[in-house]
Parts: sequence; C-alpha cells; structure tokens
Amino acid sequence: MSHRIYSGLDRLPRGLASNNVTPGCLVLEGGALRGTYSVGVMDALMEADVNFACTVGVSAGALNGISYVSGQIGRSARSPLRYRHDPRYFGVRAFLRNRTPFGFDFMFGELSKTLDPLDMERFLRPERRFVAVATNCLTGKAEYFEKGRCSDIMLATRASSTMPYVSQMVRIDGAPYLDGGCACKIPFRWALDNGFRAVVIVKTRPDAYRRDPNAGRALARLFYGPKWQALSDALASSNADYNRLCDEIDDLRREGRAFVISPSRFMNIGRMEKDLEKLGEWYWLGYRDAQTLMPALRDYLRRAEG
Repeated sequence: MSHRIYSGLDRLPRGLASNNVTPGCLVLEGGALRGTYSVGVMDALMEADVNFACTVGVSAGALNGISYVSGQIGRSARSPLRYRHDPRYFGVRAFLRNRTPFGFDFMFGELSKTLDPLDMERFLRPERRFVAVATNCLTGKAEYFEKGRCSDIMLATRASSTMPYVSQMVRIDGAPYLDGGCACKIPFRWALDNGFRAVVIVKTRPDAYRRDPNAGRALARLFYGPKWQALSDALASSNADYNRLCDEIDDLRREGRAFVISPSRFMNIGRMEKDLEKLGEWYWLGYRDAQTLMPALRDYLRRAEG
C-alpha cells in the first residue's frame, strides 16, 4: 500500500449490530468527509443496540448510512480513513473515471465487493428502511429514493453524493440528478411528514453554525442558469434554506419533537479533508458525543414511543 492511511485504523471498532430494530428515524446531514463525524455516531449507536427502523440521508449521509443499515460497525469509517489518499477513491484518477472527484466505481465496486464487502443481503432486508435524497436538476427539488421502492438504490445514493459544479449529473430513469444537499441539506421534514414519532438528527456542524445566505449565489447563476434555471435557483437559496432548517431543528429540540446529535466542539474539517489524523479525531468526536448522549437519547426514545 503506497498511500497514507490513518494511524489509528486498527483501533476502529468492528463487529456486527444485532438484528433488533429500534422504532424511529435517523436523519443524516451530508458534508462530504465531514460526514465522518456521523459515522462515529452510527458506530456508537450500533454498539449500544440502537438500530433505527428507518435511515434517511443526504449526500455523505446517504453514503455512510448504508453500513449502518447493513449493521457493519466500523465499515464506513475504514473507507475514508484507509482510502482517502488512494487515487481510486479520490482525486484526478477518480475524476477521469467517474466525472466526479470521488471514485464511486471503486466504492461500489472493488471496495464493496472485495476489499471491505458490504453485506448486501442484510442491507436489503425489508424490516429497515433506507432513503437517499437527491436533487432533480430539472425541477430543483429534493426527491426521496427508498430501497425496495426505487429502480436502483445504489445509483440513487451515488446521485445523492454527486457534488455540483465539479461533477457530471447522474441519470436515474432518464432524469438528471445531483447532490441532495443542493435542495435539502438536512432531510428531517421527510421523517416528520412520514409520521415518525422518534426523529434523531445527526448534524455535521455545531449547533450555532450558520451559513452566509448570500454566498454562492453568483456562482450558481453563472454556472447553471439559465439552462438549468430550477437547479440554479435551488443552489442560490441553499444557504438561506440551510439556516432556516437549523432554526427549525432548534425549535423541534426545544419542543421535544426531535433529538439532535451534533459536534460538541468546533474542528476545522474540510469537505475534502486531507489530514487523516484530524479526520480520525473527528470520527472519535462523533463516537464519544453519541456515547455521552446515550442516556438522554434512550429517555427521549422512551417518551417518543411511549
């Protein structure tokens, strides 16, 4: 192996989650490699036997949520912490093959089938739902692809994780799609609209974080408008929409209608973070934050489903 890997790779937790299913919906924010925080949370949840009946994720949240639904502890952590500097996983070589910076052909091919196999049989079991959010480039709206109900859940997850501006659109049933975060960065409303009483939201930014609502507007107009006007509009308003989502999440938590797990301290983690030691620390922050919050989470779940 010629590329750099995380020094603590062998210390990552391993094992399989139980087959017990926990009522409720887990909602996962994206953020590319910032999603490694959420992976730490999910590994701690599985070790604590909290395996939610439904998982809905956007972008990296969808990509990482697959191993949570398949019950494979540590699998989603090993991918970035082992392969971040592998040219098959990320970089120019991956871009030339996939027309996007991440090597989805490697992730869904050799990695998932040979190097660190995904338990596809368990992932596809009907007792646990999985939903990937992607943005329809024609309408600028978020669409929700559910395993067992869509034509190709892995293709939908790829679309959900395909970054705008630098990536080729992914076609699903003839329609073009990009990253779900273009239209909806934290898909908790889907969980509420689908009647889940227990909704657990995992964020990849601290609670106080808000975006500059005007940032990126000009780029969206220049790059996608007017040919892709609806997509351009969605991207131009995405930061303001994100701030509104965060405000609404704060209200839901105060009202006891949602439980939120978010980074307990700030770390400057980039979407394409190169520093694997820092990325490993970010994973462990999610893992330990979830462990710390576990008693409060169990109390919330009892009240929500009681």
